Amino acid sequence: MDKGKKAGFSWLAKMAWRDGRASYGKLTLFVLSIILGVAAVVSVHSFSGLLKENIAQRSKALLGADFVIESDQPITQKVEAIIDSLGGADAREINFPSMASFPGKGATKFVEVRGIDGGFPFYGELETVPQQAAGRYKEGKALVDATTMIQFNLKVGDSIKLGAKSFAIAGSLETVPGSTSVFGAIAPPVLIPLANIDDTGLVQTGSRIDYKYYFKAKENQDLEDLNKKLESILDEEHADLDTHLSEASRLGRRYDNFGKFLNLVGFISLLLGCVGIASGMGIYVQMKLRSIAVLKCLGASKKQSYLIFFIQIVCMGLIGGLFGIMFGYVLQQLFPILLGDLLPVDVNITLSFQSVLLGLSLGTAMSVLFALYPLMKTLYVSPLQTLRVVQENTSRSIRATFAVGLGIIGFVFCFAYWLLGDLARSIYFVMGLFVVFLVLTSVAQFFMAMLKKFFPHSWGFIARQSLKNLFRPQNQTLVLVLSIGIGTFLISTLYFTKDMLLEKAAMEDRANTANMILMDIQTTQVSAVAKTLQSSGFPVIDKIPIVTMRVEALKDKQVSEIRKDSTSQIGRWILNHEFRVTYRDSLVSSEKIVAGNWISRAQNEKSIPISVSSDFATMAQVDVGDEVTFNVQGKIMKTVVRSIREVDWTRLQPNFSIVFPIGVLENAPQFGVMTTRTSTDVGSAKLQQRLVSEFPNVSILDLKRILGLLEDILGKIGWVINFMAFFSIFVGIAVLMGAIYSSKHQRMRQGALLRTLGAKSSQILKMIALEYAVLGFLGAFMGVVLAVLGSSLLAYILFDTAFVPSSIPFMVILPSITILVFAIGVGTSIEIIRNSPISVLQKENE
Repeated sequence: MDKGKKAGFSWLAKMAWRDGRASYGKLTLFVLSIILGVAAVVSVHSFSGLLKENIAQRSKALLGADFVIESDQPITQKVEAIIDSLGGADAREINFPSMASFPGKGATKFVEVRGIDGGFPFYGELETVPQQAAGRYKEGKALVDATTMIQFNLKVGDSIKLGAKSFAIAGSLETVPGSTSVFGAIAPPVLIPLANIDDTGLVQTGSRIDYKYYFKAKENQDLEDLNKKLESILDEEHADLDTHLSEASRLGRRYDNFGKFLNLVGFISLLLGCVGIASGMGIYVQMKLRSIAVLKCLGASKKQSYLIFFIQIVCMGLIGGLFGIMFGYVLQQLFPILLGDLLPVDVNITLSFQSVLLGLSLGTAMSVLFALYPLMKTLYVSPLQTLRVVQENTSRSIRATFAVGLGIIGFVFCFAYWLLGDLARSIYFVMGLFVVFLVLTSVAQFFMAMLKKFFPHSWGFIARQSLKNLFRPQNQTLVLVLSIGIGTFLISTLYFTKDMLLEKAAMEDRANTANMILMDIQTTQVSAVAKTLQSSGFPVIDKIPIVTMRVEALKDKQVSEIRKDSTSQIGRWILNHEFRVTYRDSLVSSEKIVAGNWISRAQNEKSIPISVSSDFATMAQVDVGDEVTFNVQGKIMKTVVRSIREVDWTRLQPNFSIVFPIGVLENAPQFGVMTTRTSTDVGSAKLQQRLVSEFPNVSILDLKRILGLLEDILGKIGWVINFMAFFSIFVGIAVLMGAIYSSKHQRMRQGALLRTLGAKSSQILKMIALEYAVLGFLGAFMGVVLAVLGSSLLAYILFDTAFVPSSIPFMVILPSITILVFAIGVGTSIEIIRNSPISVLQKENE
């Protein structure tokens, strides 16, 4: 029995090999679908994992120390005592954003000033040009960001003026721990000695200053335990402790959502490959029915005939998974190039055992699951079909069909959950995917039914024959509409979404819209700054007073008590943040009331009405009528929430979580923000030079420049997203080629018969061209339409904005994909007209 079993399996394997070798062309294209799908998932998943791993490995170099204590105000005596108990800080830093001027160049720049002393950084290094500048700047000089040096053609020895003090430039700064690439693009770092910070005169009321104290850990010091012990104490003193471990975790989370999004794009590519396997295998099995009938005539059981093709499928999955892993390894080499300096670390691309296991598992699972349904046909083939005296029995076991369907849904859901890590989102994703598949399938079926019912019999011979191919047996309409439609849907949705993000960030080009914000204006400077703007020919659009304060109590419960309550769900941001609030008598364009009533003027100081943003209300767990007590620079002030506003934080304009009515904060210590509008870059540059010269403490945000930087960042991310989206189209092309190649046998016979009846080669090519033009247009058009509907839902649910579809998908993507399908269809069909009719018919009889 054992020998018999081994011989039985050996025979099945040989038959699978012989049949597969004879049909290698068809099976190669199926394997290509698997390769591309696996490569997409493996590449993005592996890259995301490697990015996190590299961040974790270089966490100390990213922070520059083992841990840091930081505060946005001068530290209290209690925090100073904690620092002393830890052996004192090994290095200190004071940093703040400010304007810098370059006297020799007549230029200005918004920068991040970092005053440092001690041996910082303890890990990693200051990469400077020249190299010795890393130590030389401590002699009262400055290190200036390398990009800024190039932008203004600065050289070593040139000067940079920060506030009231000028510094000689010791060198250009390539990298420095603690500076993020995104913020660094807006406010590039400038390093000076800590001892010279006071000389600049930039530390004034309202200045946004961070104080940092860096430490090297003692041997075997438990940083997590240290963080647990000091967290609540430092919170009460408005300070915080960050370790290199928490820094790595924070950076990892920042890139986690981006990685998940790319994983979903890769997953779509994988599903496209699955569609290709299911439909292509259906055509492949259809062609093998006569061979299966012959096998059964020779004594093969239905189980044996089934296993022959099942073995082929498993081998296809393993081979596709293996090559997909290798291709995915090559593919992920492109991500660091496309993302560039958006990555916080250099990622060393390696091939892990987890990636190998993932690729092989996916390749096998997708090939087996999505080929089982068409394979069930082999179980019901009659031996009499060899003589073609019976019709094929297409009945299938309801139980088996249900099991296969359940397995496919389970595979999709489990994989989505693994990628997203959220049950509800995974269900929504699977449901959304199901709806897209259902709509495309319904459209394809409806199109075939309507075409068959209302067939244009009066049309010419070429058109009639071409359109009949769309609903004849073994037609490709469903598989091509699915693959083309899903790929087009994905690309168009990504384009619409990116367009919405840019639109949300874009400034409205109106005469009264500010495109420059002046910050940190002292109370005594407000009128003088306004005169400078007006005398330079620029309008003063807004004068916004700002008062700093912290939350002291919520609903009569002190913040110190809330911090000690481990069950509290109130956000730490509410408890620790120093809020910058304003007062005014009306709403602005980025706000709308969602609860309560807006109060423009305070009538009773014992119950001061305030308006809070919906984000503040959610995190603080307050509603209309609840009390919030503030500490306004030492003075306790009780307020009552009278309205909740929904704030559009994406608007590039000053927005506030908390707004007081007029008549309360006018006499509180405050500083001002002013907005204006410049029409040209030259005018903007001249105004900035004058303001920095007359008011060195005033920081200037040029929104046009910031918007350009944001568009550049979104553009880099968009490159990767679009690359993966177009990659999914390439998977669709592989599916398309597989379906075309699988049915080429049928088309060659059909072409031979038509030529025998007198049809010309040019007529046959025109039939094929018309067929694929119709299929390409139908699939692409439905993909774009579904993308419009999907993007409309995203705009309403996620972005809360009006959706105006771009014409690009209709004018570029739709015709491009239609032409692509047309070209592939015609190109792969040339062989049909090359062979003589008699050779085709002889091969058919053989």
